[in-house]
Amino acid sequence: MIDAGYEARSRRARQPAATAMRTPVKITRAQARRITALWSDIVAVPYGRRGCCGVTDFRGCHVHRGALVEDEHGRTTGDGQGWGLRVGMDDVRDTAALAELRSRLETGRVARGINQTALARAAGLGRTTVSRALSPDAPGPSSDTVGALGRALRLDVNMLLGLLDTAYGRGPAALAAAGAPGRPIRMWDPHDLEVHFAIEAPSARSGPGDRRRPGRAAALPAYVRRPHDEHLATLVEAADEGHSGMAVLVGSSSTGKTRACWEAVQPLAALGWRLWHPFDPTRAEAALADLNRVEPQTVVWLNDAQQYLGGESGERIAAAIHGLLTDVSRSPVLLLGTLWTEYQNDYLALPRSGSPDPHPQARALLAGRLITLPDRFDHIAITKARALAAAGDRQLAHALQHTDSGRLTQFLAGAPELLRRYETAGPPVRALLEVAMDARRLGAGLHLPVGFLEQAAEDYLSDDEYDDLADNWLDQAFADVTSPVHGRLAPLRRVRPRPTRRSPVTETAPAHSYRLADYLEQHGRRGRARLCPPASFWQAAHDHLTPESLVNLADAARLRHRFRWAEQLAQRAADSGDTDAIARLAEIRLANGARGEADQLLQQAADAGSTGALVRLAVIRHVAGHSEEAEALAQRAADTGDTRGLGQLAEIIEADGDRKRAEELAVRAAAAGDTGPLVRLAEMRELAGVTQGAERLGQLAAKAGDTTALVRLATIRETGGPTARHEAQRLYQRAGRVGNASALARLATERESAGHRGEAEQLARRAAHAGQSFALVRLAEMREAAGAHEEAEKLAQQAIEAGHRFALIRIAAIREAAGDLQGAERLFQEAAAAGNPTAVARLAEMKVSTGDAEAAIRLARQAAETGNPSAAARLADWREAVGDREGAEMLAHLSADAGDTSALTRLAEMRELTGDREGAARLARQAAQRGSTTAVVRLADMREAAGDREAAEALARIAADAGDTQAMVRLAIMREMAGDRRQADHLARAAGDAGNPSAFSRLAELRARPAEDQT
Repeated sequence: MIDAGYEARSRRARQPAATAMRTPVKITRAQARRITALWSDIVAVPYGRRGCCGVTDFRGCHVHRGALVEDEHGRTTGDGQGWGLRVGMDDVRDTAALAELRSRLETGRVARGINQTALARAAGLGRTTVSRALSPDAPGPSSDTVGALGRALRLDVNMLLGLLDTAYGRGPAALAAAGAPGRPIRMWDPHDLEVHFAIEAPSARSGPGDRRRPGRAAALPAYVRRPHDEHLATLVEAADEGHSGMAVLVGSSSTGKTRACWEAVQPLAALGWRLWHPFDPTRAEAALADLNRVEPQTVVWLNDAQQYLGGESGERIAAAIHGLLTDVSRSPVLLLGTLWTEYQNDYLALPRSGSPDPHPQARALLAGRLITLPDRFDHIAITKARALAAAGDRQLAHALQHTDSGRLTQFLAGAPELLRRYETAGPPVRALLEVAMDARRLGAGLHLPVGFLEQAAEDYLSDDEYDDLADNWLDQAFADVTSPVHGRLAPLRRVRPRPTRRSPVTETAPAHSYRLADYLEQHGRRGRARLCPPASFWQAAHDHLTPESLVNLADAARLRHRFRWAEQLAQRAADSGDTDAIARLAEIRLANGARGEADQLLQQAADAGSTGALVRLAVIRHVAGHSEEAEALAQRAADTGDTRGLGQLAEIIEADGDRKRAEELAVRAAAAGDTGPLVRLAEMRELAGVTQGAERLGQLAAKAGDTTALVRLATIRETGGPTARHEAQRLYQRAGRVGNASALARLATERESAGHRGEAEQLARRAAHAGQSFALVRLAEMREAAGAHEEAEKLAQQAIEAGHRFALIRIAAIREAAGDLQGAERLFQEAAAAGNPTAVARLAEMKVSTGDAEAAIRLARQAAETGNPSAAARLADWREAVGDREGAEMLAHLSADAGDTSALTRLAEMRELTGDREGAARLARQAAQRGSTTAVVRLADMREAAGDREAAEALARIAADAGDTQAMVRLAIMREMAGDRRQADHLARAAGDAGNPSAFSRLAELRARPAEDQT
């Protein structure tokens, strides 16, 4: 799209004087980006190759100073003064591909029976543009022109663009020859990247007069930008400026995570960036194989990031991603991923003391890179959607007409209708869907074979339902369950493997397999979490599923105390030669006490290439006293890129007191690219008082590029006396010199305290650029406290631009405490207008403090209605404290309806403490009905502590009935203590079925104690 000033510039450019100079000159990459961003329809590769003379040589274009700028439409741009491009034919690499492109366009035109003038009108192009695009004597057409012509002629646009790229030597074949993963972003279909198909809105007209664009991408509704899009835009802008970055969008199914990522990368598409979706043969294998080959200006697409960060390979992939982000030679790259909330919680959860840490690399990678998406559109987004609907977007108009909950993306993805189809389905269809739900929630792959679904469904039907099945029940059930609810959306979707070739964007699927709709998958994870599948499920899995699925299901069976099935599934997978399965089977044998068999299986898996088995063997051999063999095994794993064994042995040996040997192993791990063991050993020594040795290890880690150890040592020393604090400052300075963000933030605070404001700001900006925006916030707070209000606001705004949403709120809070209510309210309003929910809550509280309770409640109600529960939750506490119990409950329910049950929980505790046990229990039950068992569990604790075991058990049962497996375990123990072993066993089995086997071990411990110890 040419900007508004094009015509004026064009007229000036056509003057003869403007054509006098034609001397090629050098331009910078930044200048090149600006040129190609403005003139996106010029045929050029945005980042050209740099020749030995330093001139950026655009493929198919010439760069001139003071020149006319001709695009391939015959138009001229430029003013004879600035930079310009003139498109030429000299860089066509494959004339046959260009001829084929033109032949397909001309054939399509003839088949449609229209002349070039009519084609130009249908495509929205000029007549001359169409003529030159089809002429063999003219320069090659631009990608925009090809796309417009392809859509107008109902041709495969991706195929046409592929021919254009082949012609200019920049297509997938050229990229593959160069060894770089990915292909140009504009060659991707968003649905191939797993953007959901949207419902097809009823059309007022159809047929020849309906001018909707054909193809799958045409089904996407107009995009409504929301606050998370601004965060992504900042990241994309930084990538365009040469800085690598990563973001993972977190939210429930069908909240728009993948679509947001797709929209975010479109500016990079115009700049020639590639996109790589690691997918084949599995996502984890593809990522491990090719992350080290990713080149600059590539988007790495990690949709459903749990498939990369979970499992045995997850930590190695997380470490490889960290390496890619910090590798300056491959900058810029951009990594975008999506996660459901439950997976985020798994990766971020800290291990219990003494327990192994399954996700340290993933947790470190995700820290500061998560962006949470709301379930609902707020009133601002709804207003934008209505404007787009009024402008003609039928899909948005249809969604707005049929939902008033703000859940537009869920409606567009067909979620309500999918759920209705499941809940009203007949027994055979319901059985198939529940088999699929159970398979996915327990770890089976996306594509479920029809044989598995048929066999597994047997025990999901009652005897009467099974007897009533028709002879062709399976055909009828599949016809029903695959029937679309809206457009292409169906509860189960047939996955059709290509007969002659494998698609680069589709996971390998067995013949006749099906995929469950995402929304139903998530519904199954919640609604069926407590249920253990019946025997037919496990047998069908054994008979039909892939080794990778069998390994995951074996784990699920073991957690549910289905030990026979766990071993059979693992054995089946191991028989296929899957190394992960062999290692998993070894763990099962080890848990059963068969150490010899386990050792043999681990050795077999290690010999077959499983680094996880090598690591496990190394630890087992070390514990058995075979230290040299253990270290050799750990080194074998490290040589293949898995340093976990060296790290684990280093920590074990350090704890045993052999510091020299531990240090040697940590150094070997660092040489293999993992500085984590050095950091952990340094911390262990610092805590043990061996400060000199700790600092030496920290320096070794810093030399290897990791300054984390220096900062951790400094943090520990800060708690000592003056000498230790001086040493801490020295360590911060050392880490800050090499760019550690935390160290820079600490130094900025120290410089501010010493009165060196200019130096403090410089350090804080460096910290913010390195990802630690809180440094600017801290300076703003210090300036505010010192009375420099204008400077404080300026720093707070800089912090917000660097990603710290709460900067203004913190300054406003200081002003409020100082009595400047007017200034505080202004800042709270600014933050609220920028979309910060906490600011709305603070504004409401200010209204309360000034005696305007009605205005406060009005603010809270408005915020809750747009999906922001924080103001109502905080005001509920206030109303309860002043004795307005009815008002408190009303606000707590407003908050809960908007998704925050914490106010109900707090009110329940407050009522319990004041003796209103009935009111407390009622509020706790209401919270449980909304999915939060925290309140009933807290009340159970309080009543058990008060000696009322009967009431505590009744509350624990409410939590258990709501799906809280820990409450089930607790109930089992209570029943055991009360002498009811039968009920205790029943509850333990229920907890086990839901995936929490701890009740079995707790009951075994209790029953092993002497009777007098059980009181």
